[in-house]
Amino acid sequence: MNKSFFVTGTDTEVGKTVASMAVMQAVSKAGYSVAGYKPVAAGSKETEQGPMNSDAIRLRECTTVEVSYQDVNPCLLHAACSPHIAAELESETVDFNQLSDGLKRLQSRSEFTLVEGAGGWRVPVTYDTTLADWVVGEKLPVILVVGIKLGCLNHAYLTAEAIRRDGMEIVGWVANRVNPGTEHYCDIVKTLEHHLKVPKLGEIPYMPSIKSRDLSGYIDIAPLGL
Repeated sequence: MNKSFFVTGTDTEVGKTVASMAVMQAVSKAGYSVAGYKPVAAGSKETEQGPMNSDAIRLRECTTVEVSYQDVNPCLLHAACSPHIAAELESETVDFNQLSDGLKRLQSRSEFTLVEGAGGWRVPVTYDTTLADWVVGEKLPVILVVGIKLGCLNHAYLTAEAIRRDGMEIVGWVANRVNPGTEHYCDIVKTLEHHLKVPKLGEIPYMPSIKSRDLSGYIDIAPLGL
């Protein structure tokens, strides 16, 4: 048995990795084996093991089965920009077959696989294709992460509309408080609950060093069928 989901956001820097970690931690605490997957990452840092993406490192840390960095992130682009631009700069190609093969390997090793996107739903990986094209081909149910800040309602509405127009199911959404000073936080969340009409998996508060914390208590995995 394997359940797989794709995590997308209303924009870049809205907390996809934080939400992915929270979901993975909650699923692991429920007793399931978990694997995180960052098929395409743009932006790397040097480590003792070579260049790696910080978000992929976090997903690997939350993975409960034995995996290599390459298993978690098969396509690493070094420039911290849109994947299609980074790929062109580095004379690389984002190969959907490679991404699919990597996903299948993780699915065969775990009971739950969480796939984190790059940027928002329509992030381009070439001038003619987006990562969403691959997600549609894999038929992955979608978890939407909304970074709660001024302007997020419009971004959330448009993203949800695009996902559904592509024929994909949004199974749940996560509110991530990226700006502690945002006014009318509760009203914004209430509005999103009314408009998105899918289960809210949780609300993640703003906190320092958030990526080093156990966030499982902020997530309800029941809507994911677990």
